[in-house]
Amino acid sequence: MIDLDTTQAHHTLSIDADQLGDRGLHGRITIPGDKSISHRALMLGSLASGETTIRGLLLGEDPRSTAACFRAMGAEISELNSELVTVKGIGLGNLREPLNILDAGNSGTTLRLMLGVLASHADRFFTVTGDASLRSRPMARVVNPLKEMGAQIWGRESGNKAPLAIAGQTLKSIHYHSPIASAQVKSCILLAGLMVDGETIVTEPERSRDHSERMLRAFGATVEVDGNMVYLKGKATLEGQPVTVPGDISSAAFWLVAGSIVPNSDLLIENVGVNPTRTGILEVLAEMGADITLENSREVAGEPVADLRVRSAQLKACTIGGAVIPRLIDEIPVLAVAAACAEGTTIIQDAAELRVKESDRITAIATQLNHMGANVSERADGLEIIGGTPLVGTSLESYDDHRICMSLAIAAIVASGKTTIDHAESAAISYPSFIPTLQQLY
Repeated sequence: MIDLDTTQAHHTLSIDADQLGDRGLHGRITIPGDKSISHRALMLGSLASGETTIRGLLLGEDPRSTAACFRAMGAEISELNSELVTVKGIGLGNLREPLNILDAGNSGTTLRLMLGVLASHADRFFTVTGDASLRSRPMARVVNPLKEMGAQIWGRESGNKAPLAIAGQTLKSIHYHSPIASAQVKSCILLAGLMVDGETIVTEPERSRDHSERMLRAFGATVEVDGNMVYLKGKATLEGQPVTVPGDISSAAFWLVAGSIVPNSDLLIENVGVNPTRTGILEVLAEMGADITLENSREVAGEPVADLRVRSAQLKACTIGGAVIPRLIDEIPVLAVAAACAEGTTIIQDAAELRVKESDRITAIATQLNHMGANVSERADGLEIIGGTPLVGTSLESYDDHRICMSLAIAAIVASGKTTIDHAESAAISYPSFIPTLQQLY
């Protein structure tokens, strides 16, 4: 039985896994559009000349924040829906000074990428903020390189925390050597470089997801990639494009783990983006012994797409770290659930970035899985998980973090007894239909 109590301000999700019996999870799942691609389609469509059409847009709260911000600066964006969204762009360099503070909500992608756009619009003033969670997250990682380009940005803790104020400037090109592999950092700098003279270059220690490079190229910018280096030629001209958003592999990850750890399961997850900079989850689950196959592989609007079939399997422990981490950073909480159900000891390392997400996801997932009877120890940059201990239902805290909430829900379906998860409404930030899909599978 799965029940969502919406009578209070903060919703509570109740899961009694004993009701599932031994029949497993079966069915076809369609997941929401990719969040990263949805953000970028709205932003580039707003900055381009002409009309952009977007099919399959994610209808979560984060893309809604992006749309609201760019509407406030003059872009005409139709009502958001997954069928068709139309964006009438205003042309690169033509953003209007907003009449009010721009609110990025809970979306770090909205705020960090938008800073690069705002900083490069000379002679205009912008102020940006977000919810309590976003105001606690570090912004220096994008503010500092923007200042190297000549940006003027002020904020709390010397510009490290929102609210932030930006006085747009004519920026200069730089070659930025990023200390972390971060698509948000890379994308912010590339967007700032669209209107500068010369070539803007970003070098990363490992290659991060490349949705910005692909979409910038599709909209008309000159972008070249050489290993971990990305080159963008300034003074770009962007033209509106048709965009089809594939399903988000970060959302598919919950069902990949569920289908693996619930006995007698056979799930087909349709229309999933399998961009190689995002498929670390598939590589790690394969190393753990998961039974996952790609079917109907194809390309949609420049992005590789496939249907993913997952069948239950006995997972085994592995070490997760190094170059794969930037390609599965969002999926680590649910991978921790998989590790708790696997044989042996799993080590997750090089993932300190998780401590500055919507919550400290290392502490959050370790604490809550331990409440369920798992054996999880925190490391400075990750987790050590001794698998194989049966999970037990209990009252859990989501920390108002969508990925923690959904990961705990997957753990709950293999726990004995009843589990309750607070602040379950947070799932809608990236996956509005997650709970209905879970109910459907039961």
